[in-house]
Amino acid sequence: MIRVLIAGSLRLPREAMATVLSGVPGIQVVSQVSLGTEVVPSALRTRPNLALLDADLAGLEGVSAAVQLKSVLPSCRVVLVTPPHRPDLLKSALGAQVEGLLSKAASIGALTDTVHRVAHGERVLEPHTVAEALRVPGNPLSARDIDILRLAAQGRTPGEIAATLHLSAGTIRNNLAAINHKLGTRNRIEAIRLSTQRGWI
Repeated sequence: MIRVLIAGSLRLPREAMATVLSGVPGIQVVSQVSLGTEVVPSALRTRPNLALLDADLAGLEGVSAAVQLKSVLPSCRVVLVTPPHRPDLLKSALGAQVEGLLSKAASIGALTDTVHRVAHGERVLEPHTVAEALRVPGNPLSARDIDILRLAAQGRTPGEIAATLHLSAGTIRNNLAAINHKLGTRNRIEAIRLSTQRGWI
């Protein structure tokens, strides 16, 4: 029996998936949760062997929820349900060792096929998602650039970033200018947005 946990912030899509899967012989939906922070507690109670996690979960996004789930219930295989045209999620998902990626634009047939194949030991990655990811340009940012942008994304000022990284404020401002040059962005807000979209920070 394939015991499935479904995590999705939107009730209608979550319940629709549960209804579809519950009607398939050999599949039992054992839990539905709406928040990423509920995934692990629910999994420990219900012991699923497969989890369908929305990438855009509220409370704790899908990739982080997958990492936590894998750490406490390694036997549970994970399928990340992703928005279309988000190739940046591929690298994050693979880093989290998920076994499947399924687009929210997928058909019911693709849903049930993915669940069966992943439950039986396959890794299922949609070809168009992989193709999109391969078209995303390589990351031009250095490790220091990434540290600076991550801190900037938290709302830190150049002075606060400098104090955290034990650098001068002038060095941080120079680095931010260099980052904009590398990315072709006009300011740090654009740099943060682009880097986040591409999964670099």
